[in-house]
Amino acid sequence: MLVAGWMSGYAGGPTVDQVRRSLPVLLGAVVLASLVTSVPAQAVSETTPPPPTWTTCPPDPAGNPVDPRLRCTKISVPLDYSDSHSPTIDIAVSRLATAKPELRRGILLHNAGGPGGVSLNLPSFYVQIYPQDVLDRYDLVSFDPRGIGYSAPVTCGRTPAQLPRAKTLPFPAANGSIEDNITFARDLARDCLAHGGRELPYITTANTARDMDRIRAALGERKISYNSGSYGSYLGAVYASLFPDRTDRVVIDSNVGPSSVWQAQWRLWDRAAEVRYGDFAKWVIANDPALGTTPDQLRANMFAMADKLDKKPVEIPGFMLVDGNTFRLIYFAASYYTAAFPGFTGIWHFLNGEGPPPTVFPPVDIPGIPADNGTASQLAVVCGDARSSHDIDQYRRAVRDDRARYTLLNGMGANIWPCAFWPDPKEPLVPITDHGPNNILMVQNLRDPATPYEGALDMRHSLGHRARLVTVNGGNHGVYNPTVPSCGVTAVNQFLAAGTLPSHDISCDLDPAPQVTSLTRAPFAGEQQFPLLGI
Repeated sequence: MLVAGWMSGYAGGPTVDQVRRSLPVLLGAVVLASLVTSVPAQAVSETTPPPPTWTTCPPDPAGNPVDPRLRCTKISVPLDYSDSHSPTIDIAVSRLATAKPELRRGILLHNAGGPGGVSLNLPSFYVQIYPQDVLDRYDLVSFDPRGIGYSAPVTCGRTPAQLPRAKTLPFPAANGSIEDNITFARDLARDCLAHGGRELPYITTANTARDMDRIRAALGERKISYNSGSYGSYLGAVYASLFPDRTDRVVIDSNVGPSSVWQAQWRLWDRAAEVRYGDFAKWVIANDPALGTTPDQLRANMFAMADKLDKKPVEIPGFMLVDGNTFRLIYFAASYYTAAFPGFTGIWHFLNGEGPPPTVFPPVDIPGIPADNGTASQLAVVCGDARSSHDIDQYRRAVRDDRARYTLLNGMGANIWPCAFWPDPKEPLVPITDHGPNNILMVQNLRDPATPYEGALDMRHSLGHRARLVTVNGGNHGVYNPTVPSCGVTAVNQFLAAGTLPSHDISCDLDPAPQVTSLTRAPFAGEQQFPLLGI
């Protein structure tokens, strides 16, 4: 998960800009599920919705082209599913119909991750990468989740300048102090709660899953299929647990562990960064040895660069002033995708006075969507889903411990978020259980730095007989990326097209792929090296 959705923009890898911009199982869940899944869903009476009116889609807030075949509509849903007299909000929905209606199976729904990722234009991306036998069988559908983009967007009332990237992701001070982080988190929570409006407490994963079922009904479908990852993996699992009999073929990639929602999820980053570092070191030694010829030398040079930038920050023209923590943050973003390693090392050389500046992509200003919507909606979801500790000393201790063990991120993953100053959630978490059909395919890279492998094992345990797990010996955040072929990509395509699940959990290495022989490569259409950072 990244700034304005660090896990947002997920789509399996560095491709189109929009898509890259990413408990022990509760025992006694049957009783809890009756409280979570039945009461809110039944309080609002369900009626047959009128057929949607499809129109031209609005511009993509990420600046990507919109496929001319894509059509959009608005669907009205209750703000509060537990209130039979709830006011409603409108959810923006998109659909790219199959060109082979005689082969059509149903709809295939998508989410861009985050939380906080705008998703309405995702079919414009996926139509470029799915194989034909998948495209023949589904209308590609997506939506901006509640509180995000064109769906009742929320705000914290802040400008981008008031949301420094290395504070929104809470990197401690160089000496390990978190006092500035505490102040920032407290003040940001205050602003979000003051400016978020009536919608803020209801921008949650459970309510978004309920909205998905309203979308299904509005489109006249008996079931939905689903393919998403990162935060989208958790959203998909929540939907599959709330509405198991309304799922057809479900793919969840780069999995969040149900036991880790959400404070423990962030803390996994500190260790995961160390696991992923080996891939980066190997790439640098082979492709850019000026930065280091051994893993230890490279690490020492990274820390020296961060120290240098703390003493004298360097401005990336049109972007921002880069200090040591921002340098660490850019590395963290690059670690998501091996194809981004050249971009990061190019930035490193520039910051060291040895190369040209990176290209900067200015944000797209969309009337009606607040500039801080990504951050505001992300915080609404993660703070509204699950209670975080309000014990400030707990964060001080956790940062101290992680800085000593996992040095790359300086203890960022263990640090405090605005959720420490947030009201308690409106409802408990939805239990992720094995109740339902065997129709969920999980795919996971072994060294994913954003949704580490521990989360996939946790999700696999929670889903039990319902799921099969395909583990790929890779380090990207996202398996489903056809430019990085593997048994995971093949399994997803076979499952979506033909319904074929592996008979048991499997693992594999990456398939052979063309080697990157230059420090640069031609970008995909609309691609940025670090879209979450705007560069």
